[in-house]
Amino acid sequence: MSKLSLLLLRGLKIGARAAIRFAAVVGGYMIASGHAFSIVTTLNALQDAALYAGLFAVLGFALDNLFRTDKALWRYVSIVDVGPIIRTSVLSTLIFLALTFLLDRGEALPRSTLLFVPVLDVGMTLALVLVRRMIHDKEALVAIAPFLSGASRRTPLIVLGHMGRADTFLRELARGEQTYQPIGIVTRTPGAATRQLRGVRVLDSVEVAADLMDDMLGHGLTPAMIFVDDQLQPSDFGAERLGQLRLQGVKLLKVSSLVEVGGSGEETALREFALEELLARPPVQLDDAPLRALVSGRRVLVTGAGGSIGSEVCRQVAGLGCAHLALLDNAEFSLFSIDQEIGHRWPELSRAEYLHDVRNAALLTSCFAAEKPDIVFHAAALKHVPMMERHPCESVLTNVVGTWNVAEAANAAGVQHMVFISTDKAVDPPNVMGATKRLAEGVIRAQQTGAGNTRFSVVRFGNVLGSAGSVVPTFRAQIERGGPVTLTHAEIERYFMTIPEAVQLVLHATAHSAQQPDGPLGVFVLDMGKPVKIIDLARQLIGLYGKVADKDIAIQITGLRPGEKLFEELVDSSEVSEAAGPSLMRVTDRIAGARMTEATVRALEQAARSGDNAAARALVFDVLAKVRAVETGSVSPAQEPVIGA
Repeated sequence: MSKLSLLLLRGLKIGARAAIRFAAVVGGYMIASGHAFSIVTTLNALQDAALYAGLFAVLGFALDNLFRTDKALWRYVSIVDVGPIIRTSVLSTLIFLALTFLLDRGEALPRSTLLFVPVLDVGMTLALVLVRRMIHDKEALVAIAPFLSGASRRTPLIVLGHMGRADTFLRELARGEQTYQPIGIVTRTPGAATRQLRGVRVLDSVEVAADLMDDMLGHGLTPAMIFVDDQLQPSDFGAERLGQLRLQGVKLLKVSSLVEVGGSGEETALREFALEELLARPPVQLDDAPLRALVSGRRVLVTGAGGSIGSEVCRQVAGLGCAHLALLDNAEFSLFSIDQEIGHRWPELSRAEYLHDVRNAALLTSCFAAEKPDIVFHAAALKHVPMMERHPCESVLTNVVGTWNVAEAANAAGVQHMVFISTDKAVDPPNVMGATKRLAEGVIRAQQTGAGNTRFSVVRFGNVLGSAGSVVPTFRAQIERGGPVTLTHAEIERYFMTIPEAVQLVLHATAHSAQQPDGPLGVFVLDMGKPVKIIDLARQLIGLYGKVADKDIAIQITGLRPGEKLFEELVDSSEVSEAAGPSLMRVTDRIAGARMTEATVRALEQAARSGDNAAARALVFDVLAKVRAVETGSVSPAQEPVIGA
């Protein structure tokens, strides 16, 4: 809204309040004088009380400005806003009483006039505010005039969550576009059953809600469900039931977070659950304040900005109010896509994109010198385990040499904090991808104790649902083709979380490290919950498609692939762990191994650039054994494998 519009709106409000106060004095005078209301008596009252009515209006205007009551938004008025209206009216009346005695000892107006004035003033003001509120709040208007509802054109909606949050949601929904018609609330709030909230019936359980939806579907209506918080989750319905509902067109909605809507918080932004979110555990709830303190007003650079993790880092730091965002990636379309998305969702955010490869040290140095970032998130990596088994030279150049280049550029540019995003596959790695990520961790660990003022952190976590190359997109494609769904072993397990949750925890780990500049160094490990069997994940995903595993969609076991492990861990056998904060552990080496020096990195780079995959692989595991301070034989490159996703 423009400044001119705001001034006009404020002028209308001031004029309306002045007219009400003027009318309150005239009306109070007529009631106190015992006059019947007619044109003649009204004109006489205006003549007799006009001076005092004008005085009362001017006095009220002065007090409104003093107490800033005119700043209240009438379209959102609530009980809290009624207090200042009453207070200003009563105070105006008391001062008005004193002034009338100063003018003529109060002889011009009957004494009882002052009893009626505040009642009329408050009553007419609240009536005006209520009308304004009803114009904006469609539910309030419908409660008074049901024929205006048009409910038949709205989608039936069941609200699930805590009673207080449901109340807030219903209020926000009533102020917006009337796309949905709330018909039921499911909550675990004690004592809420059999009651109503804002005219909406409270249901006993998710089973009752599911039966109600089945009934509506049977009558040709397609309802929706909105989960307003984490008290209830889609998983409470069961994968098979959810799949049936999704197949019948039922929308599963959630309220977008402040990060997702750009931090404005001005509207209730609803979005459908991504399929990956329906598979996930309930997300960890952490305070956002440390994240804003970390990012707000800072210049941030993200490598691998077009990837699954890097792009989500970009979204979240943009939503948290960074001052400038630099996006760096060597994949043209991925970089273009995330740059366009950030520009659309946060048009006021200063940003720059760099089509650079982290293998090119000169380009990185130039980019960092130009950008002068405060914080760098290094997410660029090659991560597909079987492919890296076939191309170890490429894995070394991106994962090890690329990380060294980013760290060196960060040091040279005086970056305050660099964060390296690692993986659970760096733990006791039998495969090239995990081994190169573990060496990249070694690069950062060496920088932690090296020269320079940059703070270096490593954050390690497991698989994320829906990331590029993970099992979920693969399984989805297989299910949509009619099967079979293939996995490598019936007992294979992995840690899983959604991409937004993983990134949020990365930011929390970074904030925790930043708050302890002199704290102990090491690798931060995120709380990934309990590992999940991939076969159970496959069955659940098949259920979410409204199908039955081994009946509608077959599950086929193909055998372990090179470099794949049955079970992933978050702490290496050469490390010890300790709690470092909410949902956060810190791991350090039991015995300090060899440092990743520039000479070591250059030797790896020379082997990789020679194109000799066998020599590069052998050197990777030889260096790895020294860095981990374990016997070379315990980390054999020939060790039989496993990845999961």
